[in-house]
Amino acid sequence: MIDIEAFILSMAEAFKSLSYFGIFLALCIEFVPAEIVLPLAGYWVYQGDMSLLGVVAAGSVGGVVGPLTLYWLGRYGGRPFLERYGKYFFLKPEALEKSDRFFEKHGGFVAFSGRFIPGIRTLISIPCGLAKMNVWVFCIYTFLAITPITFVYVYLGFYLGENWSAVGSLLDRYLLPIGIGIVVLFVLYLFLKNRRSKMKAQSVSSFLNKNKD
Repeated sequence: MIDIEAFILSMAEAFKSLSYFGIFLALCIEFVPAEIVLPLAGYWVYQGDMSLLGVVAAGSVGGVVGPLTLYWLGRYGGRPFLERYGKYFFLKPEALEKSDRFFEKHGGFVAFSGRFIPGIRTLISIPCGLAKMNVWVFCIYTFLAITPITFVYVYLGFYLGENWSAVGSLLDRYLLPIGIGIVVLFVLYLFLKNRRSKMKAQSVSSFLNKNKD
């Protein structure tokens, strides 16, 4: 039976021979766990083989290019499928239109916050593509989320040195509550915004009714 982690580590070592470009390539492969590659790259910084800034830059750019593959898959693969066969899954065209409107308004937040939630961060690109989210907005918000995450993973790999392999499980424990916290704050923001809009509409309506009287 193949030891997946050992296979990924051996592949990462092969990428190391390509220096920063190798780190970029590794992160371009969306299903190669960044939780392993980035702390290992931090360990290479610890060994003096690379610079912290160079690794973070390569990892951040690769962390944006990689998700684009799933984004395009959702946009040009999944979207036509749903438009054609969605009715057989009780998915009406109106539902897709509603999803498009939501992503037009809040897609940036979805792309950003999803990167902080383990188990979701890889797949979040697909619904962004399905909803035809603007690709540049997707890239910008993905970059804004990926860059600090990349820095933390790499820095901890550098800081822990020989114990770099503990970084992934350690960080995932904290990223999940951070991601959930961001989502909760966003839902609260939408609730308050919607409530304020209703109150404003009621005030305008009351004012107009008084003037009629």
